[in-house]
Amino acid sequence: MACPENMFFLIGLFMSGVLACFGKRDLIAKMPDRLDVLTGSCVQIPCAFYIPDQNDYTFNSTILTSGVWLKGSTKFGEGQDIVIFHSSKTVNKYQGKITGNMSQKNCTTVFYNVNTSYSDKYFFRIESQPYRATDPDKSVNIDVRDLPPSPIITVSGEVKEGTAVSLNCSAVAPCPEHPPELTWTLPTQFTPGNQLQENPDQTKSVLSTVTFTLSYLHHEKNITCTAVYPVGTSNKTAEHTMMLNVSFSPKDTSASISPADPVLVGSCVNLTCSSTANPPVTNFTWFQISGGKPTQEASGQSYTLNVTVGAGGQYYCEARNSIGRGKSEEEKLAIKGKTGTLGTMLD
Repeated sequence: MACPENMFFLIGLFMSGVLACFGKRDLIAKMPDRLDVLTGSCVQIPCAFYIPDQNDYTFNSTILTSGVWLKGSTKFGEGQDIVIFHSSKTVNKYQGKITGNMSQKNCTTVFYNVNTSYSDKYFFRIESQPYRATDPDKSVNIDVRDLPPSPIITVSGEVKEGTAVSLNCSAVAPCPEHPPELTWTLPTQFTPGNQLQENPDQTKSVLSTVTFTLSYLHHEKNITCTAVYPVGTSNKTAEHTMMLNVSFSPKDTSASISPADPVLVGSCVNLTCSSTANPPVTNFTWFQISGGKPTQEASGQSYTLNVTVGAGGQYYCEARNSIGRGKSEEEKLAIKGKTGTLGTMLD
């Protein structure tokens, strides 16, 4: 029969295996899933760690705790050194530092002068006395690129004439020490400002917002947000361009009469209405000024009139869409000749 000491040891091993089978972890690390980084710049990895309850009694926050970053794997002894950074060492494979307070379980880390060979997944480990643990279930994937990603433009508010709209441009800031500068190209005067902000996953981004009142003249105008990233002694640039789609009531509404010269009674004239609107005009209405008051004559963009003596006078058209309406200037129909009958025909 096994002695009590050995039995307790075997029970301990069995319980450790059971906890492992049920997903119990000795360390729980919290960090973003992915970071896009620029060659030659730095990268800040937001990081925090937690000690599970079953191990909390073995961790002493008053004892110096070292942070360790592992590249590609959590398995030691496979013929390669997976440790690329150890906070207690003065010389490491990667130049960097832990900027977080490890005693408060903040393991935020900055690596400098990254290059494309840094593209990989990374795991976090702590080493203290007597506690050492790695979280094998959580990693951050770092993707190092030569060019920055394009900024993102979003629109807040109704894109409609006469309303104030806010344009927001955001760009990732993987190296908060050297964030990008955002600039706008807009068809209006503006006063933007850049603000470094924290995202839900604790990564950083730069936000720039401009607010102005929309005019129909802004319709189909391009807006561009440019992000300029300082990298060493040079800059790297990315931009995003989008076209404004402004809703507006009918504009530049005009009426024309053909022929424009005085016409004989009994002949025909064509009246045509034109207008610019977004969304397009859904209804055209024609009016004649009679006795100083407008009288509705017909509907339709084009209108053919059989001329009578009473048909002479001023005409105008009105264009409507879901936003509003626009009225044309009055056009004069001059007639000559004998009395006839009035008839209308819509195009």
